[in-house]
Amino acid sequence: MITVNGVHNIEQKTDYQIKQNKVATMNSESFSTHLNKARSLNDIFEEAAEKYNVSVDLLKAIGKAESNFNPKAVSRAGAQGVMQLMPATAASLGVKDSFDPEQNIMGGAKYIADLLKRYDGDTKLALAAYNAGMGNVAKYGGIPPFKETQNYVVKVLGFMKEDINTGVKVPTHKGMSSSESVPLSNPTSLPWLSSDLLTRSTTVSIMEEIFSEQDYLRFLDIFLEDKNEDGKEEKDKSI
Repeated sequence: MITVNGVHNIEQKTDYQIKQNKVATMNSESFSTHLNKARSLNDIFEEAAEKYNVSVDLLKAIGKAESNFNPKAVSRAGAQGVMQLMPATAASLGVKDSFDPEQNIMGGAKYIADLLKRYDGDTKLALAAYNAGMGNVAKYGGIPPFKETQNYVVKVLGFMKEDINTGVKVPTHKGMSSSESVPLSNPTSLPWLSSDLLTRSTTVSIMEEIFSEQDYLRFLDIFLEDKNEDGKEEKDKSI
């Protein structure tokens, strides 16, 4: 039997059985999975381009040239993720996990935006610095005479002319982690809920084990029905 703020014996009120939730969850989207839906790399690139005022075509071209959009890519030099950020560079950009594509792309976007500002919007110099470092660009007074860097600049500029659609879905970490709590409801949308219930929270890990998204919505329906019945009973008693 489950009791939540006056709601008793839910499984007797309907055909819905709490004990079968785990089985149902195996065949439906879990609550935490719903919170952490996969996002398209295209969406992340678009968001990064808007946030840092950089051409989305440039960002996608860098991602393609650097890793072919592989979030787990690691170069021989130790560069990581979609935009191939070196650990020290990633740290300076506030990227905590270079293998999280959203953090990585945002970090790469910020980095190339800073380079474009440094070189007065000169895309070629910014790309050369992205590949070979600002020190080498300063040392040689322009694109360094490195075959790799020269080819890199040409490659990225070429990719910019293509209509790149990554078509790749990646997990996003914007949702809450399994250790963070999720309030059961919102007092502004459900003003009749008691403050006691509103101060309680249920961890996502527990919700995942017990409830699927559909289960959670069904629970709210049952809860609303029960509250309405309680209200009618109280009204009848007062008459």
